[in-house]
Amino acid sequence: MLTFIARRILYSIPVLIATSFLIFAGVSLIGDPLGGLKVNPLASQQTIDHITAEKHLNDPIPVRYGYWVRDAVTHKFGTPLLSNVPIWDDLKRVIPHTLMLVVTAELISLLIGVSIGIYSAIRQYSVFDYAATTFSFLGFAMPVFWLALMAQILFTNLFLAWHVRIFYTSGLSSPDPGTGIHWVLDRAQHLAIPVMVLCVLNLAVYSRFMRASLLEVVNTDYVRTARAKGLTEKRVTMKHAVRNALIPVVTLAALNFGALIGGAIVTEQIFQLDGMGNYFIQNLLNTDIYPIMAWLMVVAVAVIFFNLIADILYGVLDPRVRYD
Repeated sequence: MLTFIARRILYSIPVLIATSFLIFAGVSLIGDPLGGLKVNPLASQQTIDHITAEKHLNDPIPVRYGYWVRDAVTHKFGTPLLSNVPIWDDLKRVIPHTLMLVVTAELISLLIGVSIGIYSAIRQYSVFDYAATTFSFLGFAMPVFWLALMAQILFTNLFLAWHVRIFYTSGLSSPDPGTGIHWVLDRAQHLAIPVMVLCVLNLAVYSRFMRASLLEVVNTDYVRTARAKGLTEKRVTMKHAVRNALIPVVTLAALNFGALIGGAIVTEQIFQLDGMGNYFIQNLLNTDIYPIMAWLMVVAVAVIFFNLIADILYGVLDPRVRYD
């Protein structure tokens, strides 16, 4: 197992290097990073020339990429174009906020979605199965931005009508959230609606995948053999069928989790959460390539890491998988 993990990590290094260069080249072509500064009448030509020389903006892209790698390795991604605040300090602030949102939404979605998928497969063509299928299709078809806006309107109107604050519709915390359990409750009230919005689509995906995977597994030879041995239907389903049916769901969850680390952009923008999505949009609008590159590399590492976790879980779920 340790050899497999070490080998996968070594394989990931050239992937990250190639990915970072392609991303850097693409991001460098999105526009003039100093375009906004050049049209600012308060910015002197001396200031523009100084930033251009300091960031090597007139050098070819491979040369600029080399300087970026140096800053990323030795100076924790360096600084933005127009600020001396280290990029890593901003990332350390926003990453925990996004992780709170994404981890909570993923765990709830997996727990409920897998449970719905299992019960739908066991009770195929039942009323519950048809209802779950209907709500899954609605979840697939529902745009995230629309659902987020509708949730904001609903809970805002409830507050105006009842004058009772159940959940907050923007921000991460109150001006004075307190400490201890009071801080936890305040953060939960702020994140409840964004988590619900992310859960809707994920629930639809996980429940449908789990249902389809379990229906495929229950007709295999080893499941019929387990029944022939006299095992109870519950033991056959949970120990033999569900365990193997989880393998494609694990793959999906790993890819989805890594993507959500950087993909909750719309949700964070609508609810004004100080997370990675909001950080990305702000720097994209400023055409500041260095914070964008740092954000993209964090996302790339997250995707590779959760793919590694998925590969390890394959061996836990299926004894036939070997890493030697």
